[in-house]
Parts: sequence; C-alpha cells; structure tokens
Amino acid sequence: MSPIDVVVLAAGLVLLVIGAELLVRGAASAALALGISPLVIGLTVVSFGTSAPELVTGIVAAVRGEPGIVVGNVVGSNLFNVLVILGLAAVIAPLAVDRQLTRVDVPVMVALSLAAWALAGDGRLSRWEGGLLVAGLAAYAATTVRASRRAGPELQERASDGLHLPPRRRRLGRDIAFVLTGLALLVWGAAWLVAGAAGVARSLGVSELIIGLTLVAAGTSLPELATSVVAAVRRHTDIAVGNVVGSNIFNLLAVLGASSLVARAGIEVAPTALGFDLPVMVLVAAACVPVFLSGRRVERWEGGLFLAVYAAYLGWLLSSAGAASPPPLLLVLAAFGLPLLGLTWLPWLRRRGHTTSTAR
Repeated sequence: MSPIDVVVLAAGLVLLVIGAELLVRGAASAALALGISPLVIGLTVVSFGTSAPELVTGIVAAVRGEPGIVVGNVVGSNLFNVLVILGLAAVIAPLAVDRQLTRVDVPVMVALSLAAWALAGDGRLSRWEGGLLVAGLAAYAATTVRASRRAGPELQERASDGLHLPPRRRRLGRDIAFVLTGLALLVWGAAWLVAGAAGVARSLGVSELIIGLTLVAAGTSLPELATSVVAAVRRHTDIAVGNVVGSNIFNLLAVLGASSLVARAGIEVAPTALGFDLPVMVLVAAACVPVFLSGRRVERWEGGLFLAVYAAYLGWLLSSAGAASPPPLLLVLAAFGLPLLGLTWLPWLRRRGHTTSTAR
C-alpha cells in the first residue's frame, strides 16, 4: 500500500470534517441573523450540513468515474449510521424516539431503501432516476418544514435547544466567509478522499465498492457520529435518533440522486452491491421499525445488537472481498435478515400481542 495514498485519504477526511463544521456553523448563524426559525434551521441546514461530506464525495466520485465509491459511500454510510452511530448512542443512553419519526420518517427511510434497490435492479442508476430522487428530496424537505411549523411551541423549543445553534448575531460577513470556506474545504477534501481511496483500493487489490463501504463511508459519517454521540451524552436523545434517520434519507435522495445526475451515463451498480449490500441496507432499515415502536425508545441492548450486526457485516465484507459475485439472496437473508429481524420484530410482536390480550 502506498503511504502517499493513505496520507491523501486521511487528509481528505480531515478537510471534509473541518469543512462540514464551518459550513454548518456559518449557515446556521447566518440563517438566525436573517430571522429564520431555529427549528427550520435544524431540519434543513444542520441535518443536511452533517451529510455534506457524503454529498460532495459522491458528486466528485461520479465526475471522476468511480461509481463503486458513490454506491459504497451511500450504502455504507446508511449502515454505519444505524448500526454504529445509533448503536453507540443507545449504549451511552437509551434513546427516546419522537412520534413524528415513527409515523413518517422511519417508514420513508424504509420505502426509500427499497426504492433505491429497485431502481438499481438493472445494474445502473440513470440520470432520470437521479432526477427523480432529487425531486423527492425537495418534496420531503418541504413536507418536513411544513409539519414542523404546525408543531406546538414546546416541541419547537425543545428541538431547538438540542441543536446547539449559535446565538443570534449580526456578523453576516463572517458567516458567509465560513460557508464559502467550508464549501471549498469540502470540495478539496472530497477530491483528496476519492483519489486516496481509489489508490488504496488498487494497491490492496480490492474493489472501490469495498473501500467505499468501509473507509469512505465511516469517514464521511464522522459529523453524524459526533452530533449523535454528543446529543446522547447531553441527554438530547431524540436529536440523536432524528439525526441518523434524516441523514439516511438525505443520502438516498440527495447523494445518490445528485451523483447519478452529474455522471454522464448514470451510476453503474456492481452485482455484489445489488445482491448483497443493498439488501442488507433494506433489512437494517426494516429492523428500525420495531425497535423504534417498542415504547418509542432504543434500549441499550438494542444498541449493542446493532453494533454486533455491524461487526458481523464488516467481517463478512472483508472475508469475501475478492469474490467476483454476490452470495445468493437466500444466504443473505439467512445470515443477516432472519437473525436481525427476528431479534427486533419478535419481541415487539410479542409485547403487542400481550397488550391486545390484556385489553380484551
């Protein structure tokens, strides 16, 4: 492995994290100064800002003709968000789940995961399919902001307090400088990250998809990791959960959509991603439903389960790195789907049946 590729990859990650932090700080502060409500800022600027590394990295990889990094970045980030970030945050403190998430956002995340798998079924995400995903992002953002404005004042104040937004100020020039600097660092860092990741993949003899699913996905998810862990430590647990779900939705709609739009012939989806990684992403999204519904809390043991599943997935991924074709779908379901869905859905169904029989 070339030391230069490792240094370039690591430097790209550092620049992405710094750029995302500057972008979020500057944009949130400028929006406050312009009189935009803190809750709307949290639902748009802050939540989308933490996903900016994935977005810029996906676009740069698409332009450079590295489709494996694009797909691996999105799928790997979504798995990392739920299994590692949510799992770690739940181990720190049981996570409260807002009713809005269980009614709207989690079903949307599951539906979009299925839709992405279906759209990629022919082995390619075309430009018109990318445009469809981006249009879906606009509709989702508008619906979310509209719903948040109908929320009660107490809910809005509680959500705003958990976002750690900067105080209102009039230094608009400095805020704009932060935004521009953050964007420049994001583009610069993404270019280095993609170049370094491609070099590491070549030197190790593994596919760019594997590098995207592991190193790139974990690196671009660092802002979400920091946000959710800090929120869990400070007991703003609903913010930790909302950040993960919102980021996954953004990855599927914005990152996958925009990357497919800018690529000349769309994004090619490798057979291994289509036959293994995308189905696992759908299964993990489906596992969130009973976990979030059971008392609207993510318990510590459920967080530990998520971490264990990610360790098993990572072990499988690295052990089969040289495989040219994906494992049969039935094997994927047997290895990941049945244990994961069984451990999450069965306890919820048992509790639901007990509650129904008691009510009778």
